[in-house]
Amino acid sequence: MTKTQSKNLAELEEQSGLNFDDKDLLRLAFIHKSFVNEHENETKCNERLEFLGDAVLELVVTDFLFKVYPKEPEGALTNWRSALVKGRNLAKVAQQLQLGDYLLLSRGEDLSGGREKDYILANTTEAFIGAIYLDKGYNDASKFIKDHIIVLLEEIISQGLHIDAKSRVQELAQEKFSCTPRYEMLEDSGPDHDKVFVMGIYFGKNLVGKGGGPSKQEAEQAAAHEALKAHNWV
Repeated sequence: MTKTQSKNLAELEEQSGLNFDDKDLLRLAFIHKSFVNEHENETKCNERLEFLGDAVLELVVTDFLFKVYPKEPEGALTNWRSALVKGRNLAKVAQQLQLGDYLLLSRGEDLSGGREKDYILANTTEAFIGAIYLDKGYNDASKFIKDHIIVLLEEIISQGLHIDAKSRVQELAQEKFSCTPRYEMLEDSGPDHDKVFVMGIYFGKNLVGKGGGPSKQEAEQAAAHEALKAHNWV
């Protein structure tokens, strides 16, 4: 175990009930590209596994929703799938499984809080899924996805996290208050490659919600969702 990895991967295998045949493949799922840039003996990072895991995740979620909800229209299934596979949800899963503790990061990325960054955690979740698929097969990958990701669907639906918050808040603001919401950036922080934006949503001059994210668009969605909750529109 290297000094940039605070937990041994054997703990993750025990926790997840997955005993990998190819331990190198499991390790690869947690090698961030920054670690490769800092270590000449490392030649591969987890980005290809992330690419594969993303496809496996989408297929499993789509298959599940199609079979379990035969009466739901395509639009609802699409919204639910989008909420399940979006970065923020995958980062939440990674936090629950403490996947950040197993990451191999460069010293700089580690010191800058890389183990807690949503986009790194989300990518790691996808890479781990890709590794499960390659080592254990589709069924085990599907079980992992159902146990740790699809299980969050009920919470997503009950909290309205699948709703396009910006469209919904605009529709309701026009209906209830005859106004069109506007968004303003309240704050941005961090280096150019790792910005965090905080956007506010206003009804007229009144700030009715604010939210943050790695892009202005995501921050606006978060702010709109807060406005929906503030007015009990969720």
